[in-house]
Formats: sequence, structure tokens, C-alpha cells
Amino acid sequence: MDVREYIETNASGFFAALKQWLAIPSISGDPERCEDVRRSAEWLARHLRETGFPTVEIWETGSESGRGLPAVFAEWPAEDPAAPKVIVYGHHDVQPVEPLDEWDTDPFAPVERGEQLIGRGTSDDKGQIFFHTLGLRAGLAASGRTAPPVTIKMLIEGEEESGSPHFAELLRAKKDRLACDAVVISDTTMWGADVPSMCTGMRGLTEAEISLHGPSVDLHSGSFGGAVPNPLHAMARLLAGLHDENNRVTLKGFYNGVVELTDEERELFAKLPFDEKEWLATAGGSRAAYGEEGFTTLERIWARPTAEINGMWGGHTGPGGKTIVPREAHAKVSFRLVAGQDPRSVQEALTAYVAENTPPGIAADVHIPGPGVRPCFSPIDSPGVLAAKRAMEKAFGKEVLFTREGGSGPEADLADILEAPLVFVAVGLDEDRIHAPNEKVDMPLLLKGAEAAAYLWDELANSL
Repeated sequence: MDVREYIETNASGFFAALKQWLAIPSISGDPERCEDVRRSAEWLARHLRETGFPTVEIWETGSESGRGLPAVFAEWPAEDPAAPKVIVYGHHDVQPVEPLDEWDTDPFAPVERGEQLIGRGTSDDKGQIFFHTLGLRAGLAASGRTAPPVTIKMLIEGEEESGSPHFAELLRAKKDRLACDAVVISDTTMWGADVPSMCTGMRGLTEAEISLHGPSVDLHSGSFGGAVPNPLHAMARLLAGLHDENNRVTLKGFYNGVVELTDEERELFAKLPFDEKEWLATAGGSRAAYGEEGFTTLERIWARPTAEINGMWGGHTGPGGKTIVPREAHAKVSFRLVAGQDPRSVQEALTAYVAENTPPGIAADVHIPGPGVRPCFSPIDSPGVLAAKRAMEKAFGKEVLFTREGGSGPEADLADILEAPLVFVAVGLDEDRIHAPNEKVDMPLLLKGAEAAAYLWDELANSL
């Protein structure tokens, strides 16, 4: 029995088991669901044992705070002790389901509609983790082996949808157990069901709130306007100065170290069937594309760093007029970062920019809520990426293209702490409505993911 035949024969059992797991409401962001997150970890641990993993453990997190949610670790050694070691990363926690009245079905009672499976976690990320179990069994059945050609370690965390607050700590504490030659990430998307692709990078993120303070009280604009500095004027000028006439960010050193797109990457991006007019319609009916000059829309959202003004307020915003010089102004800003950038450096550059551009008579404060999220990147010519590309092309029967993603996650911590390259193998779609009501996954794509995973281990064994 070959890989594809095994997967087709066992598809119904695969989906029946997945539905059991999806029925557990493992919402990490809801304190009342902590026990459900634990039940999800325990369910997965049992299933991995049934799959054949000889070592399966539930790892507690948050040793410093004592309030972490559990991760699941499993290991299946290769027959050859010298074979490469590969980690599969994903998460078993899910997003909240509100607003409930926008769901067509119970989010935790997964249902099939045609070739779609609807329910919270179907795509992000339980479904995409789960295809690895079927793929592993298919590869073993087709080869007649009793162990995979590489040592497979699975690390499935329970706090990704809450920002992975304890994940880096867990990686450091378990670094010896997690030693590997590559990390396979199955928590991203493809371009389309008929255009298979691999993600090669995710942008990082850092945020800040800027506050400007002028007079101790709001002042009468007739008596004081034009004679004392206005915090809202100062804020408008400061925010406008974040970009130059070419829409490049003006913070000093902002682009230092940025990994530039290669000609090959730009050519591959250009091969994707991207319709800018259709894309604008999905962007809230936006009327025009915009951004850093010299780059296409896809290049801007995947491979270029940005600065965005998320909100600004101050003074009178109620009904009617109120002729004042306001005492303060506030704004929230965020920066999406790309490979080669560090959130701390951007935070320092923003703080310096605000200090240098705040006029006399105005006091400035920059509040940065956390360390930010670092970007991650995998070169398209790296051995692991090329191996995964071959595995996916064998499963899909066509060329696999490359994309990047604008979102952020703990992937940089995996790469840096474990000192291993990242390989993205996933079959979700942008239209899967992840984080939204009526999340779904295309069931044939999950089976294609399982097939790609079955081929992946031999490809990595011969490449790493």
C-alpha cells in the first residue's frame, strides 16, 4: 500500500478522531477554560501514544509564575541514531469564539459541509498539527519501517493564542531534550488550494503609546491659542514625520540589517496569481494601494518593515465645538518588522525620535508594553526548505511557490533558542476564517498535508 492509498483508506478515521479533539474548547485566553486546555493536552498525548510515539509527555509551563498552560512533547527516535532530528511545532489552544451569534454552527461541535470541516481550531491549528499523525503512519506503512527515517519530536504548545508568554522559558529549560537539526512549522497558510505554496518568513512586531503633555489644564484658545504649544499640533507633526516622501520610515537605523529580497524571490512572488483590484476589495474596500516606493503590494506586506498609526486622541471629541488648547495628546503606533530587525532597536529608535522632535514646552512619554515579537526567515535555497518543497510538490503534483506572512508568532524563539532553521509546511488558506466565526478547513487539503508530511521525513533525512 503506497502513501496516498493508505491516507485515502484511513481518512474517515482521521477525521473522526480530529472531531473529538476539536470538540474540546481549549481557549487559552479565557481563564475559565484552563481545564479545557489541559484536557486538550491530555487528549493529544493519548493520541500520540496510539500513533506509536514511544515517548509522550505533558510539559507544564510558567515555572516562574505558576500560571502556565501545558504543552505536549513527543519523540519517536529514528532507527539510525545518527539520523537528523526534526521538531514539529504547533499549538493546541484556540481563539475565543465570540461573537457567537455570527456562527452558523456550534464552534465546538465540528460539522462537515461538502469538503469543508467547520469549527474552531479546524485550520488554526489543530487540523494542521493532526495531519502529521496520519502522514507519519502512512510513511511507515508504505516503507515497511517500524521507525521514521529521522527522529521526530513534536512540541505542541497551549498558549500560542495568548502570545506564548511562557514558551521561550520552556524552550530554554528543555533545550537539551529539544536539540534538533530543523523545526517544521505547521501554523501558516498557502496561497490557494490550486496554488500550493510555502511560507518562508513571518514579520515581527513592536508597539508603543506616545503621550504629549502641555499645559496642566485645557486652555481657552482665544486667550492662549497661538501663544503656547499645542500638544495635538505637536503630535500631528511628530506622527507625520514617521515617513518621508517615499513612504520610508524615518527612524534612525530603522533599515539597518534588513534582509533584502533577492531577485529570485521577487520573480517567484510575481508568479503568484495576485489581482490587486480584488485584493483591495478584501481590504475593506480600500481605494488604492499604498506604501514604500519601489516595491509591489505583496513585497510590502511580506518583506518590508512598516510603521502604522493605530489611533490618536486628545482634546475635545464630543458633540459641538469647544475652542481649547488641549492639555495632552496621545497616539498608539506599531511597527511590523522583517528579517534582520530587532524589536529592541526599533523601540530605542522611536524613543529617541520622539525626544528629538518634541518641541519646547511639551513633555513626552513613550510607553512600550513589552519586548515585542522578533521576525523569522528561511532562505528559499536552504536544504530544509528545498526538501519540504520537494515533498509538497510530490503530494500536490505541481510547482510549489513561496510566500511570506505578515503575522507574528514564537517562531523566532524556536530558531534562536534551539539554533535550528525553520521549515514551513502547512495547508491552511487565508479564507479559512481563522480567529473569526465559522472557521473552516478544506478536508482534501488536510489529506494533502498528510501526504506531504509522509514524504517529508525521507527528504529531510537525505538533506540535513
